Amino acid sequence: MSPTRRSTLFGASAAVLAGGVSVSAHAARPTVGRIRHLSPSLDAVVEGEARIEMLAEGFVWSEGPVWVQDGGYLVFSDVPANVMYRWSESEGATVFLKPSGYDGPPTEAFREPGSNGLALDASGALLVCDHGNRAIYRVDLKTHQKTTVVDRYKGKKFNSPNDLAVSRTGSVYFTDPPYGLTGLNDSPVKELAFNGVYLLRPDGSLLVVDDKLTFPNGVALSPDERRLYVAVSDPDGPVIMAYDLGDDGLPVHRQVFFDAMPLLRAGGPGLPDGMCLDTEGRLFATGPGGVLVLTPKGDLIGVIDLGRSVANCAFGEDGHTLFVTADDILARVRLKVSGLVA
Repeated sequence: MSPTRRSTLFGASAAVLAGGVSVSAHAARPTVGRIRHLSPSLDAVVEGEARIEMLAEGFVWSEGPVWVQDGGYLVFSDVPANVMYRWSESEGATVFLKPSGYDGPPTEAFREPGSNGLALDASGALLVCDHGNRAIYRVDLKTHQKTTVVDRYKGKKFNSPNDLAVSRTGSVYFTDPPYGLTGLNDSPVKELAFNGVYLLRPDGSLLVVDDKLTFPNGVALSPDERRLYVAVSDPDGPVIMAYDLGDDGLPVHRQVFFDAMPLLRAGGPGLPDGMCLDTEGRLFATGPGGVLVLTPKGDLIGVIDLGRSVANCAFGEDGHTLFVTADDILARVRLKVSGLVA
């Protein structure tokens, strides 16, 4: 979730669903934005005439997409609306879980009470970053039964877990900025003095990866899982950090991987947020201007520009489709490369 969220709804030929969300007819899906080629290297990633399809619209702030291979559908969040959606080619976008996050009595404590980042664990269950309950929970995709996985560090409630990445060994990296809380860092219910990046191991032990970032947000692992990427959605320091990981899963080295300040100063909407990788290690990172396509060395070779702030992205279908949650819409674009699919 980016602190500069903005909502820009636009008209399209669509069938209106409950909750104001609309899904474009399959034969008449509109396209949005454009793909900006900044290097010939992008030719290996995407066709020059590739279309960015708008699949659904009318969300408050769409986030956290994850593809469920067993069933062939996408699940994603509308964080402020407190709703989780399911999208499939045959059914479009339908409500999957409501509320997706906070389900208690009315309160002014939360500015965004719903689910945010999503990922699948080794069992195929869905792991959910829950802003309102300030926890990570597991939900059975068939029964929708929720189980809290973790909600505290050293006895103190998390701020609002935002995004997560699951390793092949079952470890979970997640970020915990204050975006779910009214007042952010000044929230009276904020218990932790920092906004952390954490490692939750399969044995239940919880370790701090970094407690020095201002607004840690999106998180992703490289294909070999030896590097962790973390987006920092701070307008005064919009960067993507890279952590080289040791055998214990903790950092042995950290550095700024990409500085998005020039793009922000140039007027690109949005801040560093969610991200995913292809099998060759290219990073598809949302940031000022759209989805930034970065080489493993941090070179910006192109931008998937949707004309609005972009929250997150994930590979799905046969691995060559990039789904993008961008402000009020869900979109997709076909790529030449194959992505890391949960």
